[in-house]
Amino acid sequence: MAVEHVKNLCATTRAKLSEAIVKMEEFLNASSLQLLNSENDAAMEEFYKGYLSDTRHLLVFSEVSYEKLGVALRRPNFNQDYSERVLYDVYHSSVNSFFYPQNECYSEDGRYAYTGQDAIRFRKKPNREVRDLTIELSKIFEELREDLAYYETDYITQKRMQGEKI
Repeated sequence: MAVEHVKNLCATTRAKLSEAIVKMEEFLNASSLQLLNSENDAAMEEFYKGYLSDTRHLLVFSEVSYEKLGVALRRPNFNQDYSERVLYDVYHSSVNSFFYPQNECYSEDGRYAYTGQDAIRFRKKPNREVRDLTIELSKIFEELREDLAYYETDYITQKRMQGEKI
């Protein structure tokens, strides 16, 4: 890929991650298990525990990627190889962590993507705040997934053809 394209992709990816980080931090700073599960329902408590855990993991992955992109963009000589590796990591850590959460509190149903409806389906019905956050994040991470689709397979194929191990 052209150096300017990679540099621009790093900048836009960093901006989108920044937006997602702010939303997750605001939610996590204002939420607790007791606030989310005000009805003291045992099944919902497990759901919210998993949701909060997945959101914390996603926040950490996103912050690490955000910092690495900042390093790539601040270097006096733009290092394309390093930057492409960071973009690959963004796809495989942050984007995949959002769409495939460890606790599976929600999942993406691709059949709804073409209907204009939200493609996120929850395992249990969450409160409005959790639902809204997840839908907002899904829009950001969907854009990132589309922007970084190259790094899903082509980047690895290119590196393997060059004889490098990933």
